[in-house]
Amino acid sequence: MLASRLLVAIVLLPLGAWVIALGGFPFTAVVAAMSALAAWEVARMLRKAGFRVSELGMPLGAALVVIAFYLQRHEGAAFALTFILLGSMTLHLFDFEQRGRQQAATDYAASVMGMVYCGWLASYMVALRNLPEGKWWFLIALPSVWLADSGAYLIGRRWGKHLFAPRLSPHKTWEGYIGGLMSGALSGWVLAALWGFGAGPESVIVPWKGAILGLLLAALTPLGDLGESMIKRQVGVKDSGYILPGHGGIFDRIDSWLWGGVLGYYLVLWWLGR
Repeated sequence: MLASRLLVAIVLLPLGAWVIALGGFPFTAVVAAMSALAAWEVARMLRKAGFRVSELGMPLGAALVVIAFYLQRHEGAAFALTFILLGSMTLHLFDFEQRGRQQAATDYAASVMGMVYCGWLASYMVALRNLPEGKWWFLIALPSVWLADSGAYLIGRRWGKHLFAPRLSPHKTWEGYIGGLMSGALSGWVLAALWGFGAGPESVIVPWKGAILGLLLAALTPLGDLGESMIKRQVGVKDSGYILPGHGGIFDRIDSWLWGGVLGYYLVLWWLGR
């Protein structure tokens, strides 16, 4: 298991850094693909719980939002969301009227949830990358989420005693959460110090801002992980999928990143005075 996790990390980390550095449409295409795969995994889980949702429509809808944001920013994403809301409603109306599906309304809510959650939130990764110095901000925010999660795991495993959310995630502890806060702040500080040199002397990226960003993300992104756990607990599965050996599914990997992109974008936007 550990060997599989390390192998996947060794392969994906350089590729991820390269795509982040490229930015533009290649980066957007990767984010759209991740959001689509995550939405597909959500659709499969929801179908196990008895919801009638489309394993094709949900990933296409999620990817559409990300691509639309890249093309026309928030206005494009809003158009895509409007199309999704109206189109999904039409399909589920047909399901109720012609196929006798009594739970069509809850199916509609589940369908929209999967597309909006995986697509709209993922579009903020593109938004963060497209900000001034966005490459560097992205390389602070998302790694800080991962490092905070790793710190929480290691500290919680060693010293954790008080459960954080026993129904949602029985292995998370308050000690681990505090360890994640410290790890996130330290990671943000170090990464900002490193990338600040690469960004140039006029850069607004400074260590104290990196520390605040890392601390904020460490404090709030665990809610994304718990949100995915809520879905998995209701459905009765351990992982969202099996695409990544040793890691589970794509949704298992990006559940906290979805929150990280949103929170990072708005904090950096505030610092930029926009």
